Amino acid sequence: MNKTQLIDAVAAEAGLTKVDARKAVDAFVKATGEQLKQGEKIALVGFGTFSVSERPAREGRNPQTGAKIKIAAKKIVKFKAGSELNDSVQ
Repeated sequence: MNKTQLIDAVAAEAGLTKVDARKAVDAFVKATGEQLKQGEKIALVGFGTFSVSERPAREGRNPQTGAKIKIAAKKIVKFKAGSELNDSVQ
């Protein structure tokens, strides 16, 4: 499912116009991104939890040459599915 299909599904499920559904999806994505940038955790009961984790710097290897390279530390977004979401998939 891509963003357009998600907007169509939200519009159909919530009885909204596609324009309103697009605004809702865009607002969710924007608000989620802003909170994660601030290091906040977002917990949606039954759906899951978004959080930010730090990956430390490490040494890796170039697979073509075998040369050692330094991989910089960075922040990554993690998602842990909630039990209701897991149960609905099985």
